[in-house]
Amino acid sequence: MNDLASTAAPGRALCPPAVRAALRRAVPGLAAYAAIRSLGLVVLAAWSAANGKDWHTLLTARWDSLWYTRVAEHGYGYTVHLANGDVHSNLAFFPLLPWLERGLSALTPLSAADAGMAVAWLASLAAAVALYATGERLHGPRAGVALAALWAALPVGIVQSMAYSESLFTALAAWGVYCVLSGRWVWAGVLASLAGLTRPVGAAVVAAVWITAAVTAANERAGGVRPRAFLHGRHRRMLLGVLLAPLGWCGYVLWVSARQGSLTGYLDVQAGWHNGFDGGIAFGTFVWHQLTGPAFAAGLGLLVGVALVIWLYVHGVRKGQPLPLAVYGGTVLLIALTAKGYFGSKPRLMMPAFPLLLPLAAGLARWRPVRSWLVIGAVAVGSAVYGAFWLNGSGPP
Repeated sequence: MNDLASTAAPGRALCPPAVRAALRRAVPGLAAYAAIRSLGLVVLAAWSAANGKDWHTLLTARWDSLWYTRVAEHGYGYTVHLANGDVHSNLAFFPLLPWLERGLSALTPLSAADAGMAVAWLASLAAAVALYATGERLHGPRAGVALAALWAALPVGIVQSMAYSESLFTALAAWGVYCVLSGRWVWAGVLASLAGLTRPVGAAVVAAVWITAAVTAANERAGGVRPRAFLHGRHRRMLLGVLLAPLGWCGYVLWVSARQGSLTGYLDVQAGWHNGFDGGIAFGTFVWHQLTGPAFAAGLGLLVGVALVIWLYVHGVRKGQPLPLAVYGGTVLLIALTAKGYFGSKPRLMMPAFPLLLPLAAGLARWRPVRSWLVIGAVAVGSAVYGAFWLNGSGPP
């Protein structure tokens, strides 16, 4: 099988020749990704100039970017008390991105904000390579290129170029899931732990590691593998990966709980932002208000959009999507749809759920190249225009 794992023994680090070969195979996917995101940045710069705004400021110094920069420069402990009684604490923001901002700004002339954008740009390229590798492994090289291109051309793809944590998280998550696919359990655990230090949805990567490991162990035991065998060789590495996976997520949540003096400390911090999980009640109420008010068309569009992403997930599972991808993508989607909070954030929250794009990528790979690239090109132009409009308007909170 022509994939990143085929040239090295299971559980061992890739040798340099294998890395070079893998990167050479990924060049078309990386080029497609870079071209689409470059188009988005050019359109953003032109749109911003026409509106008297600075594209650089939009990418580095608005909304969550400011919170990450403050953590990088001053650490945790900053809180804003709003007039309506809400309390916004920077403890809501996981630490890996601000740590990288602080480290990069200390080593280079970059400010913390510019370091955050640099991390996002580099991480987005790493994510694109992981997506290519995943698509190539499952459906061939053309599907790998299409998957990287489709992720770049998401309507909210401009966030991948912002000093936000989505690109960093997706890179860690995509490589972590790929390591599960290729049987590199220790690397999967390390990457899952790092993803858990990046965003709350890092729990989805942990779930992919844990559930896949449990099913693998159960299947092997049913096939006659003795319990003592799980203490040796590959099974020992699998156990180590399972133990490593939750350390980042649990470590930060428990640290916040200790700092707040409450077992529910992190949930309390999120509640101050009106975030949390209510099983989708808030989201359902929002859609209902749209459907029963003057914004009926918008509410109908929301329902169609939700139905589409759910259909993509179900279709992928029915087509035999590997378990770690199904678990990871389903968990990201579930968390996004059942979380309460500002609705405008939901497309951004679903952006790391790249397995939802696999059925589309596989379908495009079966088309003639000219036809598939016309479709991807049209979607990329739409994404660039929408991203510029969105970021110059309300934008992501």
